[in-house]
This record gives sequence, structure tokens and C-alpha cells, in this order.
Amino acid sequence: MKTSYILTGARRVLRELRLHFTHHGTGKSSVSRRLGNQEDASVYRVPTPDTIDMESDDSSFDWFKSYGDVAGIFRELLPDKSARILMLGCGNSKLSEEIYDDGYKNIVNIDYSGVLIEKMRQKYIESHPEMEWHEMDIRELSFASDTFDVAIDKDHDEPGTMDAMMTTKGDVWDPSQEVIDNCTQEVDEVLRVLRKGGTFLYLTFGQPHFRRRYLTRAETTLEVRALGEAFHYYLYIVRT
Repeated sequence: MKTSYILTGARRVLRELRLHFTHHGTGKSSVSRRLGNQEDASVYRVPTPDTIDMESDDSSFDWFKSYGDVAGIFRELLPDKSARILMLGCGNSKLSEEIYDDGYKNIVNIDYSGVLIEKMRQKYIESHPEMEWHEMDIRELSFASDTFDVAIDKDHDEPGTMDAMMTTKGDVWDPSQEVIDNCTQEVDEVLRVLRKGGTFLYLTFGQPHFRRRYLTRAETTLEVRALGEAFHYYLYIVRT
């Protein structure tokens, strides 16, 4: 199961990259040339067979560089280290661990997989005891309204996050009604559980013309920051 998630995620990232370069008129050959450059590939953590441990159940996987590379932005956007943070589709990413180690102890992790959630709970029960772990559908959160200060959706290979819902079915240029409904439900639920003045952070390779439609809402503001050098990934900041 884990291997299929990784391969699906790898195909998804490559599809997003092809769309990026095609949109900018460089075509698929530019993608191949850029991914063939070892330095570029390491910056964006594009996986290859020799860099992914598909067998180890204890390995973690992230599409992006570590939290340390975006920590300055995170601290700017969330100066209060007592803030309650909701990690959407946490998977087996180390992001929650790294944020916790930076002093943000009030982290609630959710994921569609109950098996994964239990495994992560056991992994961190001693070293990161204040973190919470819950099996939950991102489209139907069981939390009360106005209970979190920030929610984070970070693109990786786990099912149930916006990127997975957008790109596993159909065409990102012409999404199906199911994809539109799923992504809309995620954002609806996130905004419901955020307190007034809260922030939804969404980090992804997905370009604004694919994502903005789901994130633009009445009584909120949307800021988009392009990150990276050779080609961009994006931080979407929705403030309530």
C-alpha cells in the first residue's frame, strides 16, 4: 500500500511539473532536463528509486525540503508558539515533529489511515507527548467550530489532502465535479474549525490557476508566495 502511495505521488508531482513548464512554453523536454540535474532534483526532493526506501515502515517521506527551510516564514506567520495547530493529512511526514521541536507543542495531527495514525502515535508518544493523533476525513472534521489557530496542508504522497484529491482523478485543467466538491469540502471544513483571525497554510507545487478557485472565499484574504529558484512551489495563505 505504501509503495502505491509513493508511486502515485511521484506521478502526480511529475504531472504538476509538466503542466508548469508546458504553461511557460518550455514543454516536457525541459522537465526531463531539469529532473536530470541532480542538484535541482535534490532541492525539490523529486524521488528516484535509489532515494526512496519503499520497504522500511519507519521511513518518512516529504516532497519538499525540511521545515528548517521554511521555518522563518512559519514563525513570521505564527509568532504565538502556544497556537493550536491542525495538521491535515499528516501521513508519516516529519513536519509535525520539526514544528514541535521548534517550540509549537499544541499540534493535532489527522490522517485518513487509522493504521498510520496509530503507528505515528506510538512513535511519538514518549518524545513528543503533547501531540495528538486522530483518524479523520479531511472533508468531515469532527472538531467543534472555532477551535484552531492555524491549519496546514502540505503536499506529499498521502491520500486525502487537496493535492491528492485534485490530481488522482481526471484532468487538473478540467476537474470533475467530484474533485471540485472534495476540495471545496476540505476548505469549508478548515475555515469552520479556524478561529477568527486564524490562518490556513497550504504548501504545494500546484500553481495558482489550479488552486485559487478553492481558496478564494468571502470574508477571507488570500496571499500567494512563490518559493524556490529553478521552478516554484507555492505557499497559499488564507486568513480568516
